[in-house]
Amino acid sequence: MGGGKCSGFFTILSIPFDPHKTFVISGLHSTIGRMPERTAQIKRDTKETRIELKLNIDGTGRSSISTGIPFFDHMLTLFAKHSVTDLKLKCKGDLEVDAHHTVEDCGIAMGRAFLEALGGKEGIRRYGTGFNSDQRNGKGEAYVPMDECLARCVIDFSGRPYLVWRGLDKLAFKEITGREKSQDMSSAFRFGLAREFFQGFANEARCNLHLELLYGSEPHHVVEAVFKAFAKAVDFACQLDSRIAGQVPSTKGKL
Repeated sequence: MGGGKCSGFFTILSIPFDPHKTFVISGLHSTIGRMPERTAQIKRDTKETRIELKLNIDGTGRSSISTGIPFFDHMLTLFAKHSVTDLKLKCKGDLEVDAHHTVEDCGIAMGRAFLEALGGKEGIRRYGTGFNSDQRNGKGEAYVPMDECLARCVIDFSGRPYLVWRGLDKLAFKEITGREKSQDMSSAFRFGLAREFFQGFANEARCNLHLELLYGSEPHHVVEAVFKAFAKAVDFACQLDSRIAGQVPSTKGKL
């Protein structure tokens, strides 16, 4: 059934099959169709940025990113790879002012894309965890190391926007020297810009998003660990659970 996020959906089948053909198993006559696509296309134009974005949640990790900020392009590329989504994003922003509007608005557009692509959220795990010994219960956290850094992310596509950002406050508004700007794009990017991206995402995706740097200090490693932890949590949360196929994962019946 095409890899995607449909984890274990057809584990009962031990023979190859054509998803367009009718088949019989143990006297049961059935027809299998393709899983509905979970995709979104966003176009967002303001006086500060122009963004075009295409998202396929059930992708293979392919991406095409162009924001005018090479380090940010790198972060979004690795997000697509490690969340196993297909992401195409092009942004033309007012970089002559600074990178703030571009980074924040890309977060807004991506959050909106996930909101649309997830639709009614039927059958999804909902809680993003990633590395947990008992994934069936949908509990745990996504921890990702990057050399001396360790980052953690937990996400809940609950319909309620809330960002928790811990462990980076002392780094977020660190003054960048002229030497740092010229020698290292990750230093020029600033940790505070990363927070603006995640705040925009949480607001538009309407999710609880908890991000924490447990330890670490090298600028590139810190931001990369946070984005990778975010990717793994999103990947897990968007996976389909065959046990609740067609059901909204909430006692309220709606998210």
